[in-house]
Amino acid sequence: MFLENKIPADAFGKFKSLETVMIEPKGYGRRNRWIIFTIVGLVIVLCLPWTQNIQSTGQISTLNPKQRPQQINSIIAGRISEWRVKDGQLVQKGDTLALITEIKEDYLDPSQLIRVDEQIKAKDASIDFYQNKADATSSQAVTLETSRILKLNQLANKVKQYTLLVQSDSISYLAAQNQLKIADQQLARQKQLYDAGLKSLTEFEQRQQAYQDALSKKIGAENKFYNSKNELLNVKIDRAAIDQEYAEKILKTTGDRFSTLSEMATTQSEIAKLKNQLSNYSIRRGFYVIIAPQSGQVIRTSKSGIGETVKDGDPLLEIVPVQFEEAVEIFIDPFDLPLVNKGQKVRLQFDGFPAIVFSGWPNSSYGTFGGKIATVDPSISINGKFRAWVIPDENEKPWPTMLSYGSGAKGIALLKDVPVIYELWRKLNGFPPEYYTSGNNNNNATSSAKEAKK
Repeated sequence: MFLENKIPADAFGKFKSLETVMIEPKGYGRRNRWIIFTIVGLVIVLCLPWTQNIQSTGQISTLNPKQRPQQINSIIAGRISEWRVKDGQLVQKGDTLALITEIKEDYLDPSQLIRVDEQIKAKDASIDFYQNKADATSSQAVTLETSRILKLNQLANKVKQYTLLVQSDSISYLAAQNQLKIADQQLARQKQLYDAGLKSLTEFEQRQQAYQDALSKKIGAENKFYNSKNELLNVKIDRAAIDQEYAEKILKTTGDRFSTLSEMATTQSEIAKLKNQLSNYSIRRGFYVIIAPQSGQVIRTSKSGIGETVKDGDPLLEIVPVQFEEAVEIFIDPFDLPLVNKGQKVRLQFDGFPAIVFSGWPNSSYGTFGGKIATVDPSISINGKFRAWVIPDENEKPWPTMLSYGSGAKGIALLKDVPVIYELWRKLNGFPPEYYTSGNNNNNATSSAKEAKK
């Protein structure tokens, strides 16, 4: 049998602690329901899909180097004589920006081009003279060669004549020798007959006279023979001498011709240098006028006033193109580089344009614009990150028309859809995001992501 201990009714008024413990507070059931709803809502939120992303900052630029801001430099040293533009002014391609005058003493002569042109004409006239001289010496050489041939032919004929004469004198000499031999024999026989008394002294003396005549003819024929041989030798020597003389004259004339051609070539080289100098002077005068290489807006004029001197390559001003093909350059951490590929979707938020961004729910964001990665630089930048270029996505709404070159932008590269709780767990453990390439299903991660997680 149980004993029941009852609390007196007046005890609740006497003991505050008893009243606090035993009396149910007001609103206790409503508080419990809110706690339950909060836990259920938190579980639902943790199970919601979350789009993993890589966030990066960047700026508006362009892929076309022709459309980027261009610094205008002075090609030559000079003095600014006139400004044709001012900061903030819009200019068209080919407009005159400034005028520069010469300061170097080598180019101060206003008639410099005319004087150089006159030098070229004088050199051209010299070339004509040299050419005429070379032609004259060439003709002279031809004439000398013709004369040499004629003279040699003449001497050749003379050699033939003296050769025949030598032969004739040789025959005469042999005949005289035979006659002398016969006269000698006859004289000997006549002397024997005279000694024998068979012949008279008169006949013996006549035979002696005949012998002396034969001897005289023999000596005369021999002398004539050797004289003709000597003449033949002299003719041959003259022929060799004339050949040598004409050869020397022809060589001298040919040398004069080559010397003239050498001087003409030297003059042609000087003309080429003068023409090059004239062209350089003419081109240099074109640098006195600074023109706009592209259409745009003038900013940051580096020099001020009239008469200020500039050096070669000194900056004068800068032109920013007004119209350009927009692209955003964003910088990716090396840790996230394997997750970024060409053609990947990117959401962009531009400075100056209001936006409400939910990084995990890009479809719920407001004021962002779609883009895709055009290319990723293979080398690291000086800031320790890799640069990626983002261009407009033709399947998304167009980018704002009032974008300014160099203004800031924030890029959100979209990856895989995962539950919120998984994203929290991944970040707590320091794992890289899940990743998929273009064309893969959101539920399939690629092998590159698995390797990144390792």
